[in-house]
Order: sequence, then structure tokens, then C-alpha cells
Amino acid sequence: MDKSQELEWLEAQKIVISEDLIVAAKQQLRFLEEVDRNRCLYESPILDRAIHRYKNCWLPLLAKYADSEVLKGPLVVPLDCEWIWHCHRLNPVQYKADCEAFYGRILSNKNVRSIVQGCSKVETAHIWDRLYPEEVYELDYGRFLSVKSDETFSGATETITYDLASAVKRQATFFYQVSRPSMNDDRFLQEAVGRYKGFLYMIKRNRERSIRRFCVPTYDIDLIWHSHQLQPVSYCKDMLAAIGKILEHDDTDSDRSKGKKLNVGFSETSQQYEETFGIRYWKAGAMYRNQAPSPVATTPCSTKHVTKNVSQQNKYQKYIQLPQKMVVDVLLEIVGIRNKPDGQKGNFFVTFSTRKPDMFLEGGNKLSILSESGHKHASSFQCEPTSELVLTLMWNPPSNLHISRPAKTIGKTSISLTDLMDPNASLSIQKWFELESIAKHVDSRPIYLHIAASFTVPVHAPYGLHMVKSLPFPTNACFFPLERAQLVRSWTRFVDDDGSEIIRLQMRNLKNTNSMHKCLSKRKVIGVTRWSEEAHVLAVPTEDGWSLMDSNWALKRLKKTSQDEHIFELRGPRSMKLFHGRKLEFEPKTCTKQNTKRDFMTVVEFSAEYPYGKAVALFNIKHGTLKVNEESLVLPILVSAYILFDMLRKDGYSAFMATEETVDMEIIAQDDAIKVANDEFKTKTVMNEEDVEVAPNKVGDCGGNCGNALNIGEVNADEAKSGGCGGGCGAGCGGGCGGCGGGYFELDGNNSSGCGGGCGGGCGGNCGGCGGGHLGLDGNKSGGCGGGCGGLWWWSPWLGWE
Repeated sequence: MDKSQELEWLEAQKIVISEDLIVAAKQQLRFLEEVDRNRCLYESPILDRAIHRYKNCWLPLLAKYADSEVLKGPLVVPLDCEWIWHCHRLNPVQYKADCEAFYGRILSNKNVRSIVQGCSKVETAHIWDRLYPEEVYELDYGRFLSVKSDETFSGATETITYDLASAVKRQATFFYQVSRPSMNDDRFLQEAVGRYKGFLYMIKRNRERSIRRFCVPTYDIDLIWHSHQLQPVSYCKDMLAAIGKILEHDDTDSDRSKGKKLNVGFSETSQQYEETFGIRYWKAGAMYRNQAPSPVATTPCSTKHVTKNVSQQNKYQKYIQLPQKMVVDVLLEIVGIRNKPDGQKGNFFVTFSTRKPDMFLEGGNKLSILSESGHKHASSFQCEPTSELVLTLMWNPPSNLHISRPAKTIGKTSISLTDLMDPNASLSIQKWFELESIAKHVDSRPIYLHIAASFTVPVHAPYGLHMVKSLPFPTNACFFPLERAQLVRSWTRFVDDDGSEIIRLQMRNLKNTNSMHKCLSKRKVIGVTRWSEEAHVLAVPTEDGWSLMDSNWALKRLKKTSQDEHIFELRGPRSMKLFHGRKLEFEPKTCTKQNTKRDFMTVVEFSAEYPYGKAVALFNIKHGTLKVNEESLVLPILVSAYILFDMLRKDGYSAFMATEETVDMEIIAQDDAIKVANDEFKTKTVMNEEDVEVAPNKVGDCGGNCGNALNIGEVNADEAKSGGCGGGCGAGCGGGCGGCGGGYFELDGNNSSGCGGGCGGGCGGNCGGCGGGHLGLDGNKSGGCGGGCGGLWWWSPWLGWE
């Protein structure tokens, strides 16, 4: 930011906003969350009923009593009416025109409270009942789900002609885009308010210069803009003072394709913002998240079950101890270089990594420099805020037809990530960093890199666990205080992402002593941890499933029906269902062909807070990995996963076709050296405003990961389509499809790029890999897939059955 840009920014911050938009934004998020719990408000027939009540009941009541001196407290608007009112106000020009046409003034929300704020609604309900004796104050949504969509509602003649149903459908997905932890953080929102003022200032300058430009906000700016519009009287006054007109909010465009209005508008807005203020327009945690995930239930699910003994639950919660990791999202761009070494021709670029090992960020990350390449590239990735982000300036000498010269290191600098844990730390950085030169000369000038970085608020990372089959213990082993006969059996170990063992499980067969059922056998799951002094029985079978952790949890297998996709239920203090495939928050955004339904299972919680479901865990059946969002759920889900793998084997699931002899040979060769890559944690995403650049993926012990190409911004030219896939062999344990190699994704590609060759070697890589595909300039199809040879599919090593 030079002096003139700094003055422009200071001028923008002088724009007066007469409302506390941080408070308003948090209130809006709470309200949108409540509406999302009642998703029937998005569609008919309840949507039709809500629109009728809003037009014919709420607005007349508001007009009559909003400024009344007889009220002892504020008016409390019913949820359905507030949702329609919310969407109406988000077209401020239309809302103003409608209010003035029918009520002679803009109807304010000054003396109105949302029902989610917990204010007493007795007074408002009394007024409502007196004015509308045949219309209930609060809707019973379950009752009205049976109302036919074409049914007409009796009452006053409708007035407003604005298409509120379409407005609701346009806003129905907004909550998903802003429902991220950063959006509730004061630091993040404070920066968003400043960016919103900068956004308004640009529009003001465009008006002064008679420039017609469709300015497109990022989602942090849009959240603040919505919060301002929801205060209709203040918004109109502030807009007239700031830019001389009431700024219209056009949400009718949703086509994010390259060259369309949104895409062009965002590119022009980004360019103007960066030229005006000298700071990046993109923002970590504020960009388009792709489409909202598909629901697992179309109607809210009941969650009637008995809450288990809390003290017993706490007993088992302490049975295992897991380290809690934090994670941040990062957007990084290298803007320029100063004092470049004289006489060095060739390519300058920057690599980045964390100083300490990081479970989210791998090595080999590379970025071009805008001032050198002329192309704007930004990298999007996750990392732990536990050390420093090290950036290394590299120089690649000019290529020679006969000699390939390795890149040379020029210098390094770093950005502290631990500072992000400070609640007062800035979430954005853009400045010149002096490099620590590798080869210093007395007369050399210091080299600087202009670096722009943006971070989200640090949040708890999911717990990652991996299933590993251990070798049988020798009879003289003394690792655990168990009987000699127990030690010769093999165990299934669960290790965390650092490779530290968390628990060992074993399935045992015990003969039934009941003479009437001698032919039956009883099984149980035994667990041992390094923190416990004895083995614990963690699960025993029941007539319809399994009882877990002294009956605190129950795992039940359900009969498959065409209406319901879930096949298991896990009930205890909380109610959960298990679905085939990746659902909700775990729904794949790219490489969907490779993330097949049979390879994953999602645990979805249903409660009063999440009646339509919330994904809390993911089983990766192919790689034997778990991802669990909450520590209190780790043990019951971990034990359930172990049992489910055993069930799948017994059902003849094709994954369990390898012989035990083959499995034992493979385990002996690997044992503790085995590493199971979690394809959810290890994928690096590269984002680019204009072109799409796919980062090379590391080919780990368990096969290559899928590329993930995203385009920066609210508008995405090639949005969320699959990038090239990482090459090589899917060696190691359970390599999946031997790794996709050499994929390439070009400028206007709209689908998955081709993937390249490789073989699924090691212990059971299933399909040999896909071969050298290529997606052309305007290609809309996948590149070709190619050869390679796969190993056996095998699954039994994850289990310790007998």
C-alpha cells in the first residue's frame, strides 16, 4: 500500500454506518441457523403459508404497533414471518417502495426482536390473537407439512406483488456460505466491516466517474452488507449520505461460469480494489464454498431415545486420551520481488512449508511471483498454527537443451503462525519481507519479497485415526498385563495422525455355557490402552446389534429400505445414523468418481439442534481411517467402526477377498512401518483468480491423492472442478487405485481432468491407476484413463478377528 492508496483507504473508512454491524452480523447468523433447522421454510407448502402470514398479518401488525407507546416491550416476530421479512429487506429498493406504497413509510425493525433472541413473546402473541383470532401466532410446522401446495389461504387481500418465493429460494443457500467459525469471530468481522466500507467507497468512486461496473462482494463483505440492509431505515439514510443513492442488492444472478456477469464482475471488482487500496481482495474463509451439500433427510427426524448414565459415559471418555490439534485455512500470494540479484536470468519462484512437521501441509508447494510471471496465482491450504510458515526464494537458471540445472536457493523468510492464537492478532498480512540470504556478499543489497497472506481463525481439527493390524504377540510378551493365551492373538491398533497408538482392539469368540444354546457362540470386543491397567470389554452382541461401553451406546443394524439410505444406528446419549458414502460436510467436492459410495460411511447426528442431520464422523473403508469431529464421540465411533468392518467381512463384501495367508505375509513385511494416508487431510488446493493451476500431489505410501482446482473468489471461473491427479504408484498399504498420474487441467475445462498412469502395488492397491489424460482449452469431458496393474483388494488386516 503506497501513500496514495493508504489515503484512499483512510477516506473509505470515514464512511459512517449508524448501526453496530458486528452485533447485527452475529444476530443474523443465529437467525439463519435457526431457519436452517426448519428447512421446510425453504419450500412449499409452508413457504406459501409463511408468505401469506407475512403479507396479511405481520406487516399490518408492524405498521400499527411498531411505534406505539402502549407497548411495554418490543414486538417479537414469528420465525416464519421473520424469514420472509428477512428476504424482503434484502432487496432494499423494493422493500422501501412496497412499504411506502401501502403504509406511507419504511417499516423499521427498531422496536422488533427476533424470536431466537429469547425475548418474551406474550405481549406480541396477545396482540396477534386479538387481530387474527383464526390464525395461530406460531406455526406448527409438522402439521402444515401435510397441507397441499395449491391450497389457498383465507384472510385479507394480499398487497405486495414482489415475488417473495423466488427471493427465499435465492437466499436459501446463503447460510451455508457463511456458516464458518471465522464469521463469528470479532477480529474477522471487524476486518469485514472495514472491507465493506472499502467496497462502498469503490462504488461511490465509480458513480463519480460515471463508470458502470457490477461490483461483486466476497462473503465476509456480503454478510456485513446483508446485516446493514436488515436495518432498512438506517441503511437508506447511510447509503444516501455515503454514495448519494440507495444501493440495490442484486442477488438474481447465480451463474458463476467464466465470462458471465458474476465472473466478470468479480474479476473487475478484485482489480479495482487492489489498485485502489493496494491490498488483496480475496480473503481466507470468505470465498465461495461450492454448492451446499445434499441433505440426508427431507423431513426433520425425531430423536426420541433415553439418555444414558452420564457418569458411566465420563468413565469411558477418560479411557483414551487424544491430542487436540488446531488448524487454519491460509490464502497466500507472492506479489513481487525487490533487489533481484543482478545478471541472473531465468525463473524466480517461491516454495513454502512449515518449520515443524505438519499433518495438513506437505512439502513441494510452489508459487510463481506476480511481478515476474505476470500471472496472479494464490495458494489455498491448511496448516497447524504451531510454528512458522517458511518461504524460500528459488532461482531456476535458463534451461539448456543438453543440461538440466537444479533450482538454487536465494534466500528465506518466515511468517509466525503461532501469533494467530492471540485473539488480538491480525488475520491478514501484506508487506515486504526481507530475505535472509543464503550466500551473502559485502556489496549486495538485501532482497525483499512482497507477500500477501490471509488466515482464518484457528479451530479444532477433526481427530484422525488409522486402523493397523499388529503382529501376534510372542508368548513371552509383557507389553500388556494379559493372560498368556490372549497374547498370542493379533490385535487391531488405532493410531493417530502422528503415529502414536491410541487403543488396541480384539474380537474374541467365547463359547456359550447355556446348554440350550450350545451351538451358539458369543463374541465380545476387548480394548486395551497404554493408559489403562487392564483390558476392558467395550462391546457385546445383543439380539438386534451390539451393546457398547456398558450399554451406554447401542449399535443396531437396520433392514435396507428404498426410502432410507442409512443402514446402521448408533444410539446413546446422542442419536446417530450411519449412511453409505460421503454426506453433508464430508460430501466430496471434486474427484467424485474416485470417491465411490462403497468406500465411505458417514455418521450423521440427529437432534433438536440438528433435525436434518449433522455429519460428525467419516469412515474411509478403503484405507481403514476415521475422521471424528468431537473427542467425546471418538471411542463409541471407533468401536463401532471396528465392528462394522467385521460385519462387512462376514457379509462377503468384496473387500475381504484376500486370504489370511496373503494378509499375514503382507503384515509381516510392513507392521509398524505401515503408514495409511488420509486423503482428506493431505490434499493441497491451489486457487487462482484467472487461470487454474493444479499443484502436484505427493504420492504417499497409500496412493496418490486427487487434485483439487479452485478459482479464487465469490465467482469461480472453473469452480470446484476436479484438477489433475497426482502421479505415481499407489504403493504401501491398501493403495486404493494405484494413484492417478500426470493429470492436467486447462483454462476452460469444466470437468475432471485426465489422470495418469501408475500401478496399485504394495499390499492391495485395487485398480492399477489411470493413465495420462489431458483436458483441452474448451474441454468438457474427462481425459482418457490408462493402464497399470493392481494388486489384490484386501481388508481383513484392519481386523483382529479369529
